[in-house]
Amino acid sequence: MNLFSEDEDWEAKLKPILRKYKGKKHPLEYQNTYQLLVMVILSAQDSDANINTIAPKLFEKYPTLKSISQTDIETFTSHITKVRNYTTKAQWILDIAKTIKEDANIPLTMSGLTALKGVGRKSANVILRETNKPAEGIIADLHVIRVAPRIGIIKESKDGNKVEKDLMQILPKNIWSEIGMAISFLGRETCRPKPKCIECLLADICLYYNTEVI
Repeated sequence: MNLFSEDEDWEAKLKPILRKYKGKKHPLEYQNTYQLLVMVILSAQDSDANINTIAPKLFEKYPTLKSISQTDIETFTSHITKVRNYTTKAQWILDIAKTIKEDANIPLTMSGLTALKGVGRKSANVILRETNKPAEGIIADLHVIRVAPRIGIIKESKDGNKVEKDLMQILPKNIWSEIGMAISFLGRETCRPKPKCIECLLADICLYYNTEVI
């Protein structure tokens, strides 16, 4: 395999996971863009499962950004104490609510989203994908950071922004919207830290499988 080359037809090689996961909803169990924004911020360095657990009561208490903007930091914080780094995240969310005030004002561009406190490129890419907006990058979560180099698309890096940049240089823009989540789902289900290679849809083109397993 001619690895790490822009000449590789990665769109064709990755088609099995694009077919399987295209349009599959993110594991965060949100109901609207407001909930998605809040849950994405809360999920940083935490698990989607944990955020899904605390979300129903949180959104029952605070059904809109406006309702958050009208509360105080101590009251809001008390509803998310089971979230990692909850004090910082509470301040971010309260600042966003007081700044943009209404759910309808949530920006749905990379520049608009990353201008919000607590929203980096990874989070913005998730929000853009889930709201069916044009992709301006590729989701590079912890699963993508692990799996993309293992497959052989890019060289290994622990820096999510570098992983995203490298993927954007290699993969065609027409698959940016879906490929990040497709690789992420593969990492969640099959290409775990201890991978289940026999079950993998990409085993035949995977660097790890073809050099380390067989």
